[in-house]
Amino acid sequence: MKIRADEIATVIKNEIASFGAELEVSDVGRVVEVGDGIARIYGLSKAMAGELLEFQTSDGAVMGQVFNLELDTVGAVIYGDYLSVKEGDMVKSTGRLLEVPVGEALLGRVVDPLGRPLDDAGPIAATKFSKVDIIAPGIAERQPVTEPLQTGIKAIDAMIPIGRGQRELIIGDRKTGKTAVAVDTIINQKQYWGTPDAVVCIYVAIGQKESTVAAVVETLKKAGAMDYTIVVNAGSSDPAPMQYIAPYTGCTMGEYFMWQGKNGGADYKGCKHALCIYDDLSKQAVAYRQLSLLLRRPPGREAYPGDVFYLHSRLLERATKLSAENGGGSLTALPVIETQEGDVSAYIPTNVISITDGQIYLEPELFFAGVRPAINVGISVSRVGGNAQIKAMKKIAGSLRLDLAAFRELEAFAQLGTELDKATQRQLDRGAAMVELLKQPQYVPFHVVDQVISIYAGTKGYLDDVDLGDVRAFEQALLDYFKGVGKPVWDELNAKRALDSDAEKKLEAALKAFKSGWTPKK
Repeated sequence: MKIRADEIATVIKNEIASFGAELEVSDVGRVVEVGDGIARIYGLSKAMAGELLEFQTSDGAVMGQVFNLELDTVGAVIYGDYLSVKEGDMVKSTGRLLEVPVGEALLGRVVDPLGRPLDDAGPIAATKFSKVDIIAPGIAERQPVTEPLQTGIKAIDAMIPIGRGQRELIIGDRKTGKTAVAVDTIINQKQYWGTPDAVVCIYVAIGQKESTVAAVVETLKKAGAMDYTIVVNAGSSDPAPMQYIAPYTGCTMGEYFMWQGKNGGADYKGCKHALCIYDDLSKQAVAYRQLSLLLRRPPGREAYPGDVFYLHSRLLERATKLSAENGGGSLTALPVIETQEGDVSAYIPTNVISITDGQIYLEPELFFAGVRPAINVGISVSRVGGNAQIKAMKKIAGSLRLDLAAFRELEAFAQLGTELDKATQRQLDRGAAMVELLKQPQYVPFHVVDQVISIYAGTKGYLDDVDLGDVRAFEQALLDYFKGVGKPVWDELNAKRALDSDAEKKLEAALKAFKSGWTPKK
């Protein structure tokens, strides 16, 4: 007669159940296979998908999470030191979902994807915890995106505006300035800190070198931006499960502040806006593919599992502008995707493009030609558009995108050496001046009123007789003028945020007065 293990297990369970409430019964299993951040466990018959597990190792408890539910075994990912988990170790189901610390205690800190400190500033005294993987707010809980999230980058705020609650993809090849755009946006939020428009920023670094992340943290510290920033780091040397979970951790930390509006912002300085930067999601997709293939999930296109779209959609759908009934808070997402040789039609780029509300495409050719930020205005788009701009910017930037696109075409035509008429030559000269005007040094974000004055001067022809080499000097002198003699006009623009006929007349008069007294430095 054969002895069957499942029959014996059933008899033992029935015997235990007969004791009633005298015994505390917990669901336990044993590790049958382990390696590369994943484990197969036999015996967790009541485990649920996404449930948190506790591995009893010789070095202490290690946390994990249920990933696969199979006929006899459970596939799990291991968070933490997976090398300490051995075959035969006992695993206990906890009945809980993964939670991370949230709240103001994390501001200014660098943490791992489980919310544990990675800096040398001591332990984090967090009192609040939130579930990492939740369902995004429904349609009824949201409202349309109308408030601008100023990046401080002229080319973006004028032509590809981002609103609070939007998801805007930053896409391009490696070393084209994707992280610089994201860091500039964080630094630009400093002007709002301590006001009702304050934005808490979360920078999630996935699969990056430790030195790269350290450089970003140092830049934020120098700019005084770490006061309102949380850095979540899952480095390239961290196991795949940590890289997989990192964006959800960052999103959870941002959501805590987004919901502050519902209780009147009583918990933390009334701050109810958050900005999440995921740098970058293509590395998260690779980590997820690694986990999935190790757990024998069937591979699909480019060996990614079939649910890789859901991986990113359930993350990015959590970015939203909440309705007034829910406090009107917002979570803005800026995911970063790295392309290979500019191939935006590859699997992961097309996935994320279809989830987001637009993309900022950074082109290597423009970057190496010295146009920085290297934004391709033809492919880049914001599907929120003018709704996410102040009225003054909306009025002056309306034709800027078309003018630049026309300039690019004319520039290609002019290279053929054809004789050009005066009107075409004038258009070419103005286009070249505008390209020069939109160039911007790294980590020097512009105030939105300064942007309006600069772009207005360019579109109205004040740069037409300025040499290309003098454009930057002209702009700097112009903005200095509006900090001094023209300060009343600047203040009026800042207060109105609109360019009505009266404000436009004053701006024109100030520009003419400045131009008449400006001479280029030799």
